Amino acid sequence: MISFLLNGERVDVEVADPTVTLLDWLREERRLTGTKEGCNEGDCGACTVTVTTLDKEGLVHQALNACILFLPQLAGKAVRTVEGVAAPDGRLHPVQAAMVEHHGSQCGFCTPGFVMSLYTAHRTGREDHDDVLAGNLCRCTGYAPIVRAAEAAAGEPVPDWEVDETAGLWALAEAGDMSGDGFFLPASAESLAAIYGMHPDATLVAGATDVGLWVTKQFRDVAPMVFLHRVTDLLRIERVEGGLRIGAGVTLSRLRGAMADRHPDFAELIRRYGSVQVRNAATIGGNIANGSPIGDGSPALIALGATLVLRHGEERREMPVEDFFLDYGKQDRARGEFVESIFVPDQEDTLACYKLSKRFDQDISAVCGCFAVRMEGNVVAEARLAFGGMAGVPRRAAAAEAALVGRALDAAAVADAQAALAEDFTPLTDMRASAAYRLRAAQNMLERYRLERAGTATRLVGRGAA
Repeated sequence: MISFLLNGERVDVEVADPTVTLLDWLREERRLTGTKEGCNEGDCGACTVTVTTLDKEGLVHQALNACILFLPQLAGKAVRTVEGVAAPDGRLHPVQAAMVEHHGSQCGFCTPGFVMSLYTAHRTGREDHDDVLAGNLCRCTGYAPIVRAAEAAAGEPVPDWEVDETAGLWALAEAGDMSGDGFFLPASAESLAAIYGMHPDATLVAGATDVGLWVTKQFRDVAPMVFLHRVTDLLRIERVEGGLRIGAGVTLSRLRGAMADRHPDFAELIRRYGSVQVRNAATIGGNIANGSPIGDGSPALIALGATLVLRHGEERREMPVEDFFLDYGKQDRARGEFVESIFVPDQEDTLACYKLSKRFDQDISAVCGCFAVRMEGNVVAEARLAFGGMAGVPRRAAAAEAALVGRALDAAAVADAQAALAEDFTPLTDMRASAAYRLRAAQNMLERYRLERAGTATRLVGRGAA
């Protein structure tokens, strides 16, 4: 049995099937049909709900996609749906009133999701509305009136009926491991290691932004499941000697905050990863462990010289991130072994990240390039050029790096590095880009990097865009 708060009330749920999503449970079991099913893969935002957790600093409110959120992931948390936003006497929340006043709805199907994204932003004080709403799609109203509603609601005070869930969440706090039919909820890395050692074919579930689609789109049998969100050891970001130790369960939203001052381009690259709802769920460990050749986190980490800690039982081993990827769909990870943490060394070199995709926001990369170049005087002392989308795995461009080292970062050196990229990669043609386009795009990224180092602005004004 798991317990959580639903619109302020405690619910205890016997989970017979751990792959049941919050969306289906809300609509089919609780008849809370305001939460809509649109894409059922975390893209459209029609199913957005607010999920609140309690950490040492207090309440954390996040917008999440209910369609790819499994019920066991809610243990000990609070969920608020669109039905729980207005006052008990029917008074509208400021974001609801603003949507009405500014004509933010036509057919209305997407409106509950917009309301919940804005409601979460209102609770957290966010006013970057373009980013907040990037994961909510509307096909009839148009975004201008919705953004006007967001701006109008942002200045309104928190309603007097809004409940503080702190006491309720403390009452739900569970210290130990939990389990159910076909799933486990370990509370420590030691318990996780033991469970995964006994069930090495189990599916590890962190944010479920990938595994969720295995269930909703591919109808795969993923049991038994080991849910990682209660493993507090995986949720830490620690300053250690020589760099940062980042737990594999750290979400991309939190990682973006940790990287904002150190590597602004990495933070901006993360901002373009999915939507707010996806970044609030997806983890950096999952982004690496799934081995995708177009996962945007890996090129940046490779360029920074990051290393992984993998754990099997009580045994740990460490390796560079770039060595983890062996071939398409194949990683250097044994059965029962999991990614425990990532170490990002302190790096004085400026990290530059460039992402090329068909849509600016919430889209998969056709090519992603991340470069860290160390200069000694006017000469390149070391170059780490990492690309995603150019091969079956994210990897460095060794020939292009060699073409730069020992030379000034000038047009001639970059031209040689551009030519060398054809030795490093033989990209594929697929629905996102042709092989020739990918190679040309990667070459252009090198030229763009040279121009930026020479002081020429190449970014979209006002966005800091990668």
